Amino acid sequence: MAAGTSFLRQCIATTTRTLVTAKLKHSGNHFTAFLLPLRSSSRRLTIRASSTNNEKLAAKAAASDADNGAPTIFDKIIAKEIPSNIVYEDEKVLAFRDINPQAPVHILIIPKLRDGLTELGKAEARHGEILGELLYAAKVVAEKEGIVEGFRVVINSGATACQSVYHLHLHVLGGRQLKWPPG
Repeated sequence: MAAGTSFLRQCIATTTRTLVTAKLKHSGNHFTAFLLPLRSSSRRLTIRASSTNNEKLAAKAAASDADNGAPTIFDKIIAKEIPSNIVYEDEKVLAFRDINPQAPVHILIIPKLRDGLTELGKAEARHGEILGELLYAAKVVAEKEGIVEGFRVVINSGATACQSVYHLHLHVLGGRQLKWPPG
């Protein structure tokens, strides 16, 4: 309930310049906000947020194709088939800005060679070196982004953690006060 309410408050806060009122109605797992525009001739805008949102569905769908060996979007970014805003690169890792940032600084760090490392839960002893390289790259990125005094590293592993791309990746978040617990 709190997560949905927080989401709605963010939506309402970002649209206060054009909206007069907001009403919140809770029904089961869904929150519905009716936002009434300044002009009376405009239609109402309805926003729905639920605990079974698109992020969870996307994660479950991605999990079903996790081990098929097909190139991921990250493989295509590494191959420069898809453009990205790269902030750090060396021979083993690539770091680029997330296209859907959850903080003022939100960088994704990926190994250039997947080597069966689709998620942290599938890591083996042989992956120890690249896991260390990824964490060190997170520190380097934090320094470059000016957030080394306070940042968070997140790894979503599996569908229940809402992992949506099955190519191990780290999220480096910072640039604002982060809260605990995170999820």
